[in-house]
Amino acid sequence: ETIGATGAILSDEVTLPNPAGLHARPAAVFASGAKQYKSDIRLLRGSDSANAKSVVSIMGLATKLGDRVRVQATGPDAGEAAGTLARLLAEGSGEKPGDAPEAAAAAPVAEPGVARRTASGDIDELTGVSASPGLAVGHIVQFRQEVIDVREAGESPQRERARLESARHEARQQIEALKATLTDPSKAQILDAHLELLEDPDLNDMALGSISDGKSAGFAWRNGFQKQASTLEKLDNPLLRERAGDIRDVGRRVLALLAGVTQAQIEVPADSILIAEELSPSDTASLDRSKVLGFCTTTGGATSHVAILARSLGIPAICGIDEGALQLANGTLVVLDGSLGSLRRNPGAEDLEKAHERIRRQTAKREEQDLAASKLAMTADGHRIEVVANIRNAQEAREAVAAGAEGVGLLRSEFLFDDRDTAPSEDEQAAEYCAVAEALGRERPLVIRTLDAGGDKPLSYMPLPKEDNPFLGLRGVRVSLDRPDIFRTQLRAILRAAPIGNLHVMFPMVAAIEEVRAARKILLEEAGDRADSVKVGVMIEVPAAALIAEQLAREVDFFSIGTNDLTQYTLAMDRGHPKLAKKADALHPAVLRLIGMTVEGAHMHGKWVGVCGGIASDAMAVPVLAGLGIDELSVSIPAVGSVKAQLARVTMAEARKLAADVLRLGTAAEVRALLAPYAE
Repeated sequence: ETIGATGAILSDEVTLPNPAGLHARPAAVFASGAKQYKSDIRLLRGSDSANAKSVVSIMGLATKLGDRVRVQATGPDAGEAAGTLARLLAEGSGEKPGDAPEAAAAAPVAEPGVARRTASGDIDELTGVSASPGLAVGHIVQFRQEVIDVREAGESPQRERARLESARHEARQQIEALKATLTDPSKAQILDAHLELLEDPDLNDMALGSISDGKSAGFAWRNGFQKQASTLEKLDNPLLRERAGDIRDVGRRVLALLAGVTQAQIEVPADSILIAEELSPSDTASLDRSKVLGFCTTTGGATSHVAILARSLGIPAICGIDEGALQLANGTLVVLDGSLGSLRRNPGAEDLEKAHERIRRQTAKREEQDLAASKLAMTADGHRIEVVANIRNAQEAREAVAAGAEGVGLLRSEFLFDDRDTAPSEDEQAAEYCAVAEALGRERPLVIRTLDAGGDKPLSYMPLPKEDNPFLGLRGVRVSLDRPDIFRTQLRAILRAAPIGNLHVMFPMVAAIEEVRAARKILLEEAGDRADSVKVGVMIEVPAAALIAEQLAREVDFFSIGTNDLTQYTLAMDRGHPKLAKKADALHPAVLRLIGMTVEGAHMHGKWVGVCGGIASDAMAVPVLAGLGIDELSVSIPAVGSVKAQLARVTMAEARKLAADVLRLGTAAEVRALLAPYAE
């Protein structure tokens, strides 16, 4: 940190790790963090700056992956603010480095939103951008947002300010209620961003300024949010441009309350295909899925929050469709293909039959996955491979069980340590671990990874020396051994959950046997006579660990392969690098060979091996992992059914042959070509 010419505190430069820069959700997390301080705080990039407490101002910087930024703070708590917020930026502002942003939710869609589908020349086909996959046959219902009229002149500024505050308070309650209906935490984060927009200081200052000039609360608020939406729509970054819709959504919600207009749920008949110029995230989240079969909008794209919610709800959707769709008569029969971005009006008998046949196949596939999810996972010839889930908290544990997960292969304990000024207490941690264990029951395994922190994702209360390359410095178990006080507290908390669940402790980022022995010694000291109540494992995330897997297997009860980090360390490619990220492919033969070596070393000593990286959820990779001898696949909750179904389609003989064939190849592209028939 340095002191600027004006007396402001300047943080060290931070290189943004966010794949899409500070888009809505990380911007909301950062702004929320900035609001905890009394100081005036700016986010600087070169000569440009933004109000760090304003989501819109932050997005207006149009940052991108790799941008170098600083935090500038002026005020009574400036030093603490600059340091803590700089660390928050380095951590990704709630978004893990290397994770895809909103488009990650679009896994079923190949290359979502890369380009509008080329018009076919068929006058009965309208085209747009694939926003949510799936097929629907239904009838057009045109939806238009009601125009909300407001008067320009206000009453007394005091009265208008009170009206605005009351409307904002009620809007906050509405958004919280809507958020409570979304079970997927990542989708609920969209509404968290809306809550931050509602509290945006720049927007509120703009409205309050107009009120002071004699304008009504409605007029002032409308002008404010329309100006902010217009600012985002002028940006080059399409992801940020699409956030203008979120501002309008929040803006209209408050405006309707000010005008006394009831924003009712969209009412439609059965078998409806909605057509609209724009749907708001709020509209989308409240759609009646039993009646709305799909929708098309003339605005937006595959990374809009509307598209993300559509995918979450399983509603086929097209964004950016030809504006001619707005002229289609209500009741017109159409076939909507969300996967291809195509809307066909007045389909003939042959078109309808093809569409219904595809829908039947898709329904059968979903039913196959639902059936598989309810059974124990095994190959077609009866070889057992456990399918468990990666989770963050007790709520996700319950969702995992409901989805058919046979346990938890990775509980990321970082959620207890992030975004706070002090380390969590033993009691606080124990309560969370026990809640997860109770949700799973004693019959399902629970693997808790100890704190995975480091120079690349620091914690404010656990300062670490600045490192030239934090990815090769104090990370994972090394940090725990460096801070035994925090490590011992966590281990004691974990051990308190042992009587409730089938508990496993896993140490992250292990590269040497000495690290395992040191960590296990501390665990045994804390466990005392409870040592037999918990199994101990390590994550295989670096080539060194894979290469000495046989020796490591003598020290522990199990391995879990973290393919995300193993890939970047094996290929020497940062998975957050703007030019290299696409080449950091976990299906590279070098990575697969290390997985095979790990399994071989573990099985020599009768120890089991799981995979908890992203590759475990990839249907294309599942047969190869089975063939390499993996005993457990720890996957995202939505992937449980599809992974179980994929396993049920292959025999072990087929899987082993496939694995052997893959290991003879030289590139990830060749591997993917060979595995293409297994893609979902």
